[in-house]
Amino acid sequence: MHINDIMAKDSPTFSFEFFPPKTPEAAETLFHAIRELEEYMPHFVSVTYGAGGSTRELTHDLVERIKNTTRLDPIPHLTCVCHSADEIDRILARYAKSAIGNILALGGDRPRGLVYDKSRDAFQHAVDLVKFVRRFNESGIHPDRRGFGIGVAGFPEGHPSTPNRLLEMDYLKAKVEAGADYIVTQLFFENRDFLDFRERCLLAGIHVPIIAGIMPITSMSGFRRIAELSGGTRFPARLIRALQRCDNDVKMISRVGIHFALEQCHDLLDNEVAGIHFYTLNRSDATRVIFDSLGIPRRRRAPAEAGSSS
Repeated sequence: MHINDIMAKDSPTFSFEFFPPKTPEAAETLFHAIRELEEYMPHFVSVTYGAGGSTRELTHDLVERIKNTTRLDPIPHLTCVCHSADEIDRILARYAKSAIGNILALGGDRPRGLVYDKSRDAFQHAVDLVKFVRRFNESGIHPDRRGFGIGVAGFPEGHPSTPNRLLEMDYLKAKVEAGADYIVTQLFFENRDFLDFRERCLLAGIHVPIIAGIMPITSMSGFRRIAELSGGTRFPARLIRALQRCDNDVKMISRVGIHFALEQCHDLLDNEVAGIHFYTLNRSDATRVIFDSLGIPRRRRAPAEAGSSS
């Protein structure tokens, strides 16, 4: 389903993000988590793309497996890094043939451990990729006459490579004007950062839905991993203090992280967020606890139950 239809039909939306596993064992573990989360009928699920397209085929395979064997609506990531225009065109054609409705167009992470020359990329910035997808949409290849719904990334705490916050908003607006239908934010732990970002988008003339990215902390190793990979995420002192009180107790750390994320979600819903996107780390436990605590399963199942009784 096109993202505009999803957002118009049911707001706020709830969605999950997965990353493609690299071994058969990990693939089965992931699909067990997907099956558990499928019961909650999220509005969509997204599938990430490794740095430099390193998990390209794994991403395609996972997207098509989700599409063909579950009731979920997958949204694949596409990145600029290490891609030619012909490669992106072939990927889009493959997804169009599989009736994938939406794409998340991203700048992408630099590949690690490889010599990388950005000047050789066909798309220097995410806005260039958005424009390319928009042109593909106009070709009429996609079964939906509108083509792919196009999503882009937003950074409530600021883009790590653009310290000028005014310029950053200009770049984001350019992506929307180029054809982006919605924005999914990077993870954040202070809702005031998200709410301020949303307000600045309105002031800049950006009026597409903005979906908030939430990642529950479930381990100290995951906490440190977030700090390493997220490019400048701020961790509130109250969160750090609460985690330190756990004294490395694994269960307590998970409870604290889930509780913190749950409080974020309650506050976001109170502030009429367009959607909440959960970075699951390919695990279902934390997300399921949050959904159950928010009462989301009852809300999502209610229309179907009402229809069947009539």
